[in-house]
Amino acid sequence: MKAYIGIKYHENYSNRVIVDRISSILEGKGYETICINRDIGSGGQIKYNPNELMALTFEKINKCDLVVIDLTEKGVGLGIEAGYAYAKGIPLITIAKSGSDISETLVGISKKVMFYDGIEDIGILLNSL
Repeated sequence: MKAYIGIKYHENYSNRVIVDRISSILEGKGYETICINRDIGSGGQIKYNPNELMALTFEKINKCDLVVIDLTEKGVGLGIEAGYAYAKGIPLITIAKSGSDISETLVGISKKVMFYDGIEDIGILLNSL
């Protein structure tokens, strides 16, 4: 089984600890994880034009059984990834730090929406899947 992790892109990969935590939890549940920021972008070392990046993203999502989007920080790309997964019939889980603004449309296409207070809470949330 494979799980795609979507999270706001930062050139310096400053949210790596969150990606690593989500990955660790999902891998413990038997998922192989894919995250464009981590795997394809090599932490900002490799640059793609927008067309190449979206093609790679869709290719990776197509191979997944689950998509987890962390919407603590909004991003147009995250909305595209979520909508694409939904259109492909891939279950979508949305997580975000408590107090984050999650659009009603994203709530509508998510199988589950969960909020966390700290990084340690992510394990509790995802273990409930």
